[in-house]
Amino acid sequence: MRRTIGAMTTDRPSTRSAGSAWWNGLLGIAIFSASLPATRIAVASLDPFFLSAARAAIAGVLALLLLRVNRTPLPQRADVPGLAVTALGCVLGFPLCTALALRYVDSAHAIVFTGLLPVMTAIFGVLRAHDRPRPLFWIGSLAGAAVIAAYILRAGATLSPQGDGLMLLAIVVCGLGYAEGGRLSRRLGGWQVICWALVLSLPFAVVLAVWLWPAHLASVTWSGWAALGYVSLFSMLIGFVFWYRALALGGVASIGQLQLLQPFMGLALAALLLGERIEPALLGATLLVVACVALARRYAAPARPSTAVRRVPDRAAVGVQSGHD
Repeated sequence: MRRTIGAMTTDRPSTRSAGSAWWNGLLGIAIFSASLPATRIAVASLDPFFLSAARAAIAGVLALLLLRVNRTPLPQRADVPGLAVTALGCVLGFPLCTALALRYVDSAHAIVFTGLLPVMTAIFGVLRAHDRPRPLFWIGSLAGAAVIAAYILRAGATLSPQGDGLMLLAIVVCGLGYAEGGRLSRRLGGWQVICWALVLSLPFAVVLAVWLWPAHLASVTWSGWAALGYVSLFSMLIGFVFWYRALALGGVASIGQLQLLQPFMGLALAALLLGERIEPALLGATLLVVACVALARRYAAPARPSTAVRRVPDRAAVGVQSGHD
């Protein structure tokens, strides 16, 4: 936002845009927080490979319809590699790795790994979206990740090399997908990015889903089908619409810190859906993570030069003028 007062011009971000970015980000994270509990329910009666392919296929069909209804123009050829990276990370890689991991670890153990997402997103954001956060941003990010690690150690969770390795791989590919999608969303739009990524994955997902179709449908529970519906519609499409809009408005590094809240929202939902117990230590850890988010958010933007106020020609109109740079 540009503000002209007299013969002096200063730049400041739009308060409305910043607020909208954080509300969209929180809603997206809330939707994502239920993904692992829902996946845990689904893999109890569905094959992880079928689950991953089916959710991508269902969401891909809906995304194609959404693009068609809105008459969205095709992305440019230069955008295809970025969309492929987004599809690999968010549409295929993360769902498959987490579904496989939940065969070895419970949802609570898997959920806490999502606290590492802000660090991975920010790292890939620096490389791909050219964000340059200040040092205190990294301190806040690492402190938040340390709180999560300390909570895991205090809880004494049973370690599983296979499950932990799959969850770490899921976090890496998802962080890459988030950052790449955030970069593209600044030009294509948030919901358009995930929709095109889903459409790009659709042929492969449909073939794989048909090939892996359950041989005995009677063995699949109603809760399993409901969980498949949730991860297909909300986790794969609606959540990303809000999330990529937030990244486009607020920046990959800044909004990415909201991901620190995801493991604790997820644990709360796991307690409600799966009957897991919430300990007092979890509430204390949540407060510490929120403090880390606040610190990282404050210092996410690059430092501005000391000469932020500059002279403009005297013929400039006197008054207040608003507009986007």
